[in-house]
Amino acid sequence: MPWPLGPPDGRYLIRPAAVRDDALEPPPSHILVVATLGATRRGRRHRARRTAEPAPAPTPVPTGRATVISVAEPFGAKADGHRWLRAAGEEQLAADLSTLNRALHAFRLIAADPHVHPIARTRVLVARIGFGDGEQVADGRWSAAVELMPPVARTRRSTAVEPQALLAAALRGREPALACAELALRARLDLDAGRDRLAALELRAALDAALTELPEDRAAGALEARLQDLLRRRDVVAELAERALAGELGDSDREAIAVTLGRLEAALRARAAASLA
Repeated sequence: MPWPLGPPDGRYLIRPAAVRDDALEPPPSHILVVATLGATRRGRRHRARRTAEPAPAPTPVPTGRATVISVAEPFGAKADGHRWLRAAGEEQLAADLSTLNRALHAFRLIAADPHVHPIARTRVLVARIGFGDGEQVADGRWSAAVELMPPVARTRRSTAVEPQALLAAALRGREPALACAELALRARLDLDAGRDRLAALELRAALDAALTELPEDRAAGALEARLQDLLRRRDVVAELAERALAGELGDSDREAIAVTLGRLEAALRARAAASLA
């Protein structure tokens, strides 16, 4: 990644889920190795500022490397590793990013640092999948590996221009930043990461904000039916949030969160489209 990850460099043992009773701890599933590479950090200077060059050269910056090592089912022989590697691809990488993001989320809470964020596939400079002996992979080396090229998403010209037009309107002060949009993004992030309780609590806040903000928006006329649908879901979302506080969410609750969040996201997209019309 093009920045240090946040957690101190080192090796971290990861188990499938947190448990309170040590006797019930599941066996380790992964080892996470965090390393900072490249340029050294710029140290503090005695002076608060210094004169800058008129055309300064780019400043070298450190990069972060995370190695996610699966230890649950070691390969019996190199031939097994090669067979696995031939089939491995973006799906495996997504699973490994999920493991890394779980660790980053834990560090965010422990360090009380709101600026630690999960890593998206699009933010990865280089992605490699491979296998090797324990000390090999811990040092970023392999017996065999492949580099995955980032997927290229094709977008229509009209779709590509829309975010630029919306950004221009927001920076001119024509489009207010809605609290419900930010809260919906947070709910989506936590739902996709499997943090259903957080998603339920954030969805309640996002829905309440939307039902206050969107009726006052200049695009409200185009959203009337969507707003009525969201209003009907308010009690269900409130109940989900209460169950989330008690830690009692199940699979059906996750589906209900996903459906309502999807409706809210659709309303926000419709608002954006109406504002450009």
